[in-house]
Amino acid sequence: MPNPLKKQLNTSLQEGFVLKRSVFQQCLELYPMQEWNMMMQKINKLNRFVKKNNDFIRRFTAGVRVVEIDATGRLLIPKDLAVFASVSKDIVLSSAVNIIEIWDKDLYEKAIDDSVGDFADLAEEVMGNVNDDDNGIS
Repeated sequence: MPNPLKKQLNTSLQEGFVLKRSVFQQCLELYPMQEWNMMMQKINKLNRFVKKNNDFIRRFTAGVRVVEIDATGRLLIPKDLAVFASVSKDIVLSSAVNIIEIWDKDLYEKAIDDSVGDFADLAEEVMGNVNDDDNGIS
């Protein structure tokens, strides 16, 4: 874990993290425990007697591991999660607002390259109608 990132996560280091498979990409998601607990509060509101909800919960939590960053800043990625994300020698840690994505470097670069042409349309569709601030900046 790079030192600048480790410093930013300093308050979360004591509580630990949850590492899981990403829902949409072939990467891993590292949740600070506080973020994970907020996510679990949302998920716990789902009615488990609805089959789709139960199936979602099972798939969303598949392979979930509680992990810690050791004193030297290392994070041990369990083998099954490393296989899922095809993590090899070089990895990329990518901020995804409140979590960190962990990617195999080659897969990350391919995902970024594949989405370059679509990003302007995606940005407009996702953020085009959001204008919460008085300053006119979305």
